[in-house]
Formats: sequence, structure tokens, C-alpha cells
Amino acid sequence: MIELAGIIILGILAQWVAWKFKIPAILPLILIGLLVGPIAAAFLSEDGSKWIEPVWNGTNGLFPGEGLFYFVSLAISIILFEGGLTLKRAEIKHVGPVITKLITLGSAITFFGAGFLSRYIFGLSWEISFLFSALIIVTGPTVITPILRNIPLKKHVSTVLKWEGILIDPIGALVAVLVFEFISVEGDSGFTKMALIEFGKIILFGTTFGFTFAHALAFVINKKLIPHYLLNVVSLSTVLLVFVESEIFAHESGLLAVVVMGMVLGNGKLENIKELLYFKESLSVLLISILFILLAANMNIDDLMLLYKWETAALFASIVFILRPIGVFLSTIGSKLQFNEKLFISWVGPRGIVAAGIASLFGSKLLKQGVAGAEYITPLVFMIVLGTVLLNATTARVFAKLVGVFLKRSEGILIIGASQFSRLIGRYLEDNGRHVVLIDSNQNNILLAQDLGLEAFNADIYSETLEDNIELNDVGFLMALTGSSDINQYAIKKFSQQFGENGSFRLISIEEMNEPENSPKEGLFSHTDDFIKLTDVARKYPKIHEIEIKDRAHYEKLIEITNKDDDRIPLLVMDKRGILEIISSYNTAISKVEKGYKLVYLGKSF
Repeated sequence: MIELAGIIILGILAQWVAWKFKIPAILPLILIGLLVGPIAAAFLSEDGSKWIEPVWNGTNGLFPGEGLFYFVSLAISIILFEGGLTLKRAEIKHVGPVITKLITLGSAITFFGAGFLSRYIFGLSWEISFLFSALIIVTGPTVITPILRNIPLKKHVSTVLKWEGILIDPIGALVAVLVFEFISVEGDSGFTKMALIEFGKIILFGTTFGFTFAHALAFVINKKLIPHYLLNVVSLSTVLLVFVESEIFAHESGLLAVVVMGMVLGNGKLENIKELLYFKESLSVLLISILFILLAANMNIDDLMLLYKWETAALFASIVFILRPIGVFLSTIGSKLQFNEKLFISWVGPRGIVAAGIASLFGSKLLKQGVAGAEYITPLVFMIVLGTVLLNATTARVFAKLVGVFLKRSEGILIIGASQFSRLIGRYLEDNGRHVVLIDSNQNNILLAQDLGLEAFNADIYSETLEDNIELNDVGFLMALTGSSDINQYAIKKFSQQFGENGSFRLISIEEMNEPENSPKEGLFSHTDDFIKLTDVARKYPKIHEIEIKDRAHYEKLIEITNKDDDRIPLLVMDKRGILEIISSYNTAISKVEKGYKLVYLGKSF
């Protein structure tokens, strides 16, 4: 009881430390696990016992037999499902081929390259070398996400890293299983045929179970067949059911099944998706906190001493500084990614929970079978995990600035409220090259925005989770367009520093509209336009127009006309380069207007 409570307490403490110092939680979690496990046994305990013993050894321990690894497998399935929920098809319209190559060609380069390196640098057998290389194919959302949250990057760069981290996990697990089965089988007779059959079964059952159960769960949720208070636990039990059932039909297909299930649900028209995400995110934090401490504590000091040689540093450096860049640059040939963007993606490749979990499982099984060199699997993989996380957590932000992918000016736009008017202006901005994100607490508005191809999600601005969203790391403009003046003012007050560094705007209230001399600096469009008028115009004339400006006097005349006209609302000014500038209710923010510029407005055309 004390050990279990201690793991949870230490895990949450590590999560807080990670949040405070803006580092991936995996780093303090592994260090705590090593401290209470092998380090405590070797240097701190009088009787040489660990403070936390994950596996039952006859006198103490938490999990009997294979219990630890069953728990690890189920926990990883929940974590990957939560990651799958965050994957949106709209994000990859420009970088889909890059992601596909990274998880195929890039994985192959890592697999064969790391296999040869570990064979000739560390002197491991071919079988153990390629099992190690299969295990380190994966990156993982548990380590990528915290790094991306703290670095403002171009949308497509963060998208590539996020999608790779989630999709590559089941691929790495699949390759590792095939290599493990090869090692476990006596001889290699007929192995090629067996491997192909197993591969086909994993793909078939993983995708089938994931796709089918995702639609079944969405159906029962949308039809209100599950009471609200049981929604989250029913979803959780369904994820576990899919994982276990898929595993029964094809060993190690469960990870693929839960990722597919998460992706289908995340991209479907599922009601209550926000609550599901919040619940799964909280559960994932708890599971990650427990898992890393358990897996690190399960190691022994003798395992760590195996790495106390120069070959360890040589292997690590070769994998991180040679193999990863080769894989990334070959996978991005012909893409629109710039050289510096490829360089940054090459630098960021931390390994996560799937690598650590499966390494512990396979390493222990091969040790029991007496396979030569099996004792190196777990410590070598943990070395890669800990080393890459430490490297990326401490240098990613600096390296982003060094290679020039750090956004000095965030051009993305966050729109609070997804009403018809918000959707119209969001679509226009998106069509003109701006990254737009809409948030609303009304799920119907969100679905309508998504139908237009806009990036939109259900969120409560009073929730703290909005500030941790990766999708907003390139946002520098804030527009509060809801029908509540209180919400608009609160949004400006709370988020202007984080999301509105280049400009924070809100609709004026009825009171402010009646007192144009007191029009706020953050007021939008004009002192005659509030939410009611915008909604009415958008309903009657649901189209945004452009009109070329002849000179400053012409611009001021157009503004005067729109101020007196109930059917036209000025929105933006576009310069000759296509750069858009938001019009404020002061109408003084547009400092330069000349021939060739365009006035962008909503309503009846001139």
C-alpha cells in the first residue's frame, strides 16, 4: 500500500516539476524511478532492497509474475488512444506524404542502421541488435507533446512531429514483435512465411477492430444510449475491450487498434468529444506517471553498469546525430519543407513510453530463455530514452532559434466563438494564408466550422487546458467574437499576453456602441458594429468582399459609408503583398493605405 501510494505521489510531483520547468515529465519520472529502484538498492538501503519493487520477488513487490507487463500494455493502449483522438485529418493536407515517409522509410533506416551500429559498436548478436533497433524506432506523444507546447513553431513542423510521434508507436511495436518472435523460434526455418502471416493478421485485425468499435461507440454516444455519468468509464472500458480482443486474434495488434479507434473518433462528428478528451488526458497523465517510475525502478544497478563504457556514448551519438538526420532528410525529399525545418525535425526525436515498456517486457522474457546478450536490451533502450529526452528537453528551444524555425512573430489567429460570422471571417483568413483556430462551447457551431474545413474545437475559455494546446503555439492574434461582452472582455484579459502578442481584439458592447468617443482600443471593425448587427448582416449577406482602394481619401470615404450603412461592415485591409491588417473600432490602427490596397468587408457589395 505504501509503495503504490508513493508511486502516485512521486509521479504527480514529477509532473508538477516538469510543468514548472517546462520539460517533458518523462525526465523527472525516470530519474525518480532510478532513485527509488536500483540506486536505492545499491547505495541507500541498508539491506540492499529497493524502496519500490515493481515485480513480486517472494517477500515484497507490487505485481506477481507477468502482472507488471500486463499493466504496462493496458496503460499504453489508453495513452495511444488519447493520442489518436488528437489527430485531425485537416492538419496533414500539406505534409501527409512527409509523415507517411517518416513512419515507413524513416523507420526502415532507423531499424537497419541501428541494428548494424549496435552489432559493430557494442558487439551484440544480430538478433539482439535488431531487436534493440526495432524498439528505438518509436518516438512517442508522451515526450513530443511537452516539447512542442513550449516552442512556437510553424504549424506544419509541429504537425509532422506530432503525427509521427503517435503513428510510429504501433509500427515500432509491430517490428519489435516480429524480431522477438524470430529470436524465440528455434531456428529460422519458415520464419519469412510466418512473419508475413503475422504481419497481415496484425494489420487486418488492428484496423478492423479499431474502425468498427469506433463507429459503434460514436453511434451509442450520439444516440444518448449511455447516461452522461457513465460516458467516460464506458469509453475507457471499450478501449480496453478493443485492445484485448484485438490481441486475442493477433498478438500485438492491440496498439494499432486503439490508435485507429482514436483517430476515427477524433475525426468523426462525436458529441461530448471534449469531455472524452479531458478524461483521457487526465488518465494518461496518471498512467504515464506510474509507468515510468515502475519501469525505471524495475531495473537493477548491474543493468546500469553494463552501459559504463565508451561504446554507449558512440552508439547514442550515431543514432541521434547520424541515423535520425539521414532518415528525416531522405523522407522529406521533394517536400515543401525548408532545409532549416528538416534540420529541426532531425534534432527532435525523443523516445517514449512504448520503447521503454516493450523493452522491459521483451528483455525479461529473453533473459528467462537464456538468450545471450538479452541483458543489454532494457538498459540500452532506457539509455536512448533518457538521453534523447534530456537532449531535446534542454536544447530544442535553443536549437529552434539557432536554425531559424522559432517563430519571432506568430501570425496564427485564435477566434473565440464559432458563430456564422466567425466562420465566414475564419474561412476568409484561412484562404488567405493564415492559420486560424476557432473555439466555442457550442458543439453544433464547432461541427459547422469543421464542415467548412476550419480547425475548430470545443473548449471552455474558463478552463486552464486551453493554454496547453499545441495547436495554438503559432497564434499571435486574438479575436473575441462571441455574443457575450463579458466573455469577450474576459478572453482579452486572460489570453491577450499568450495568444494576442501581435494584437488582441473584441467586439464592442451595446453600451460602447452608443458612446463612440469611449470606443476601446481593442474594439473590432467600427464603433457601430456589435454582435447583433454582425449576425444580422452575415445572415442576409453571407459573403466577404474585396474592393480596391484608390488612395487614403477613398479609404476614409468607404469607411464612412460602411459606418452609416447597416448592410456593410469593414473587416480588414489587405496590402499589395496580400498581408492582412485588422480594422479596429478606432479606425486609426491602419496607418498606411495607398493605391493597390484592398478593403475587405462583409455584406452587400458596392
